[in-house]
Amino acid sequence: MSEPAVRPNETTVPLMPCASVDETLAFYEALGFEATYKQSKPYAYLALRWSGFELHFGPAPKGLDPIREESGGCLVMVDAVAPYHAAFVAAMRRVYGKVLSSGLPRITRYRPGASRFTLVDPSGNSIIFIQRDEPAELEYGGSKKLTGLARALDNARILREFKNDDLQAFRALKSALRRHGAAASPVERVIALCHLVDVATILGEPADPWLADLRALQLTVDDRQRVESELGHLAGLQEWLPCM
Repeated sequence: MSEPAVRPNETTVPLMPCASVDETLAFYEALGFEATYKQSKPYAYLALRWSGFELHFGPAPKGLDPIREESGGCLVMVDAVAPYHAAFVAAMRRVYGKVLSSGLPRITRYRPGASRFTLVDPSGNSIIFIQRDEPAELEYGGSKKLTGLARALDNARILREFKNDDLQAFRALKSALRRHGAAASPVERVIALCHLVDVATILGEPADPWLADLRALQLTVDDRQRVESELGHLAGLQEWLPCM
């Protein structure tokens, strides 16, 4: 009698460490996840479901520090990421009264047209939602078709959106402004400074130096429209921009 054939009907369920069953469950339930299984003893285990996918959580290894965000993670491939981000942001506002954009747990910011975003849960796990048609190749360091501050801005975008590395983006932008700021156009400088203010706020760094430089610049009507078009997703943008 022949063995059954392997058929392409597999389901993969990520299993991630859970530092606290109660904290993990509270966070994901706030986002709309349903708990299909919960256990604290003799060991932690939690199974969650949302839309068409599941996340499972097991015991955390000894010495796990969620703050380091090196716990675990998974990729969730979707047709379009914007609706997922919008659903989670709406849930956060409804339950917490605000969007959790820093610390643990949090959701990374979403720029219109971006192809991914990340949920970081209380245990330091990263759930990365990725658009299926995302470009296969990324030019870390910035596109070679660009130069100066424009290339640094492209590099910062990649660091933030694809590597979830706000600190490295912050350092790269500070260095690029020192090296290329004087030769850059006013609109490029404004965009770079807005990103610095945004990242500084997220990292808990002083934003005043960048705000002072930003408000000292002058923009044309067309320049301001370009900035608002590219950075309209940033909270506080209108407060940062120099007056016309």
